[in-house]
Amino acid sequence: MDRVSVTQRLAAEFLGTFWLVLTGCGSAVLAAGFLSDDDVHLGIGFVGVALAFGLSVTTMAYAVGHVSGGHFNPAVTVGLATARRFAWRDVPAYVVTQVVAAVVAAAVLWVIADGQQGFSASGSGFATNGYGDRSPGGYSLLAALVAEVVMTAFFVLVILGATDTRAPRGFAPIAIGLALTLIHLVTIPVTNTSVNPARSIGPALFAGGDAIGRLWLFVLAPLVGAVVAGVAYGLLLGRHDDPTSLEEATAA
Repeated sequence: MDRVSVTQRLAAEFLGTFWLVLTGCGSAVLAAGFLSDDDVHLGIGFVGVALAFGLSVTTMAYAVGHVSGGHFNPAVTVGLATARRFAWRDVPAYVVTQVVAAVVAAAVLWVIADGQQGFSASGSGFATNGYGDRSPGGYSLLAALVAEVVMTAFFVLVILGATDTRAPRGFAPIAIGLALTLIHLVTIPVTNTSVNPARSIGPALFAGGDAIGRLWLFVLAPLVGAVVAGVAYGLLLGRHDDPTSLEEATAA
């Protein structure tokens, strides 16, 4: 495989994270609850939003995963580093790039959404994550914490397993996208689903108020889950000296 520069890797991470936040959060903000002029519900609902997030990861993992590894998520980056699949020295650059991309994507989404009369990022929630009165189903802080830690841990476990040398090559992005879809199907009612600090930070900066005040959980919990997965995978399923990278796993 040709040597890829740091700039190219970070550009790939920017594009992938931007796409995930724009289309995933965009599906929630613009399309989830759409009503026609006759008050007919034409929105895509929870299932549609879950599919949008899953498809965003699958498409960009195939498009640019061979360049950067296709993390698009600070928790994934930290989890892979914990599992010795990614160099710790590269973690800060990846995480900063992912967060910046999420903020830029949220800004683009805000411009689009603001084109509708009466739109308010704070009033609509703007696809932010929350618990208590900011949880779609009114779930508690503890419920949100457990959901985010456990779901992120399993998401990272799927990524580690799909890129294991024992796994079939070329199918990793499909497994990862389906895992993210499944996670959203379960946890949208609980927290609006984060499992990705960058995805949470971007929209929260535009919604402001309580969305920012409760952001700590959606930064901390996914990172904890990722570290747990990074440690647990090697202990439970074995650690290989030369595991395949996601760059290689996306190639058949």
